[in-house]
Amino acid sequence: MARRKRQAFASGGAEDDVNLTPMLDVVFILLIFFIVTAQFIKEPGVGIIRPEVDNKADAKPLAILIAITDESEIYIDKKLIAPEEVGFTIKQMREDNPRGEIVVQADVDSSAETLVDVMETINRLDGATAINISAKID
Repeated sequence: MARRKRQAFASGGAEDDVNLTPMLDVVFILLIFFIVTAQFIKEPGVGIIRPEVDNKADAKPLAILIAITDESEIYIDKKLIAPEEVGFTIKQMREDNPRGEIVVQADVDSSAETLVDVMETINRLDGATAINISAKID
């Protein structure tokens, strides 16, 4: 009698297997959750040599990046923008990211006039917005 029970138990059945389907479902749901909620780092699209400063305040990661090259060219979202189109482009990006901070990355050799023009344009659009200037911290 005991021998029959052991043989029946050793042969196994569908009930003896471990079902991994619910665990895989949970893993995929977690993976999708982390991908959707991840905040990706935005790059300005051009190489910028930033000035060194002592202030170590960090900006929030969801920012509108404006890069000014050493030749005083303005790049927003990796696209070359004419100075007269900066206001329109920022206004368009504000629709997608209304709470994002504006970060200006100006090259050390860029024209101060271009930086001031960009800052005045931002101030004209939204005077309450703080304009962050990106700098290298050592």
